[in-house]
Amino acid sequence: MRLPKIFKRVVTAVCALALAVGVAGCGGGSGEKEQFINIATGGTAGTYYPIGGAIAEVLNKSGMNASAQSTGASVANINMLKDKQVELAIVQNDITYYAVNGEEMFKEGGKVENLTGIASLYPETCQFIVREDSGIKVITDLKGKRVAVGAAGSGAEANARQILEAYGITYDDVDEQFLSFAEGSYALKDGTVDAAFVTAGYPTASVQDIASQNKIRLLPVGDEQIKKLSEKYPFYTKTTVPAGVYQGFDQEVQTVSVMAILVANDKIDAALGEKLTKAIFDNLDKIAAAHSAGKNITKATALEGMDFIKMNEGATKVLK
Repeated sequence: MRLPKIFKRVVTAVCALALAVGVAGCGGGSGEKEQFINIATGGTAGTYYPIGGAIAEVLNKSGMNASAQSTGASVANINMLKDKQVELAIVQNDITYYAVNGEEMFKEGGKVENLTGIASLYPETCQFIVREDSGIKVITDLKGKRVAVGAAGSGAEANARQILEAYGITYDDVDEQFLSFAEGSYALKDGTVDAAFVTAGYPTASVQDIASQNKIRLLPVGDEQIKKLSEKYPFYTKTTVPAGVYQGFDQEVQTVSVMAILVANDKIDAALGEKLTKAIFDNLDKIAAAHSAGKNITKATALEGMDFIKMNEGATKVLK
């Protein structure tokens, strides 16, 4: 028996619809929904930007949908996590400590409640840089000088202020300039500041840029001052910058570091936290290829400096 053409068309349409629904059902049967992961990093002259870009690339190659964006770094990143503008961010552990406890730049706004830790990444080294021809050899020589201390309210600026404080120096004793990494490096090259401060994994791109055109010196932080800092601010650790890290500077320099850590907000659940953490630590070679600071990211140190923050359960599962 031959079916009328109109009936055959209806049957065909119904079958096609059923097939489409079946395929969609097969694809979404697990209830999983692809989530876009936006990663807040830092300025293009710092270390967060290339590391964050490498993490995004690793996540994309592991079947996720991630993108890294340049930002104002730690403090801005915490606020973006708080406001759910991003899902992941690289942040200094000291700034995260302030956010979790409602201190320093987060005192007025109060504690940030929706943060969870993913992993500790690498040390971020506090570096006072001067030109060799400046005659400045120690931090006490900065009195009366023009010092680029970092962007106003930034994590780097807090570090600069605290290190100066350990020497009994306040902003009343220096001509402080609130400049970002990139701005500070340009100003030091141009001679419009006498010293520039950065907190970043070494070698830092902005410092390398200065050293490529001018002989530089890194100012050391003394044992007594490191002791004062670590007693008052437990997130600081003693660090030695090896000789030869920067072109033309052959001296080993003692200073302090904080840790760069990867932080999420509550948009990253345990399942996604586990997936992205596994992807990162299975591909550390690719992250190290993006910036030498990535060579310091290891599973063995991935929980260091994270005691104060609630961890993402999935991330902890991978790292323990």
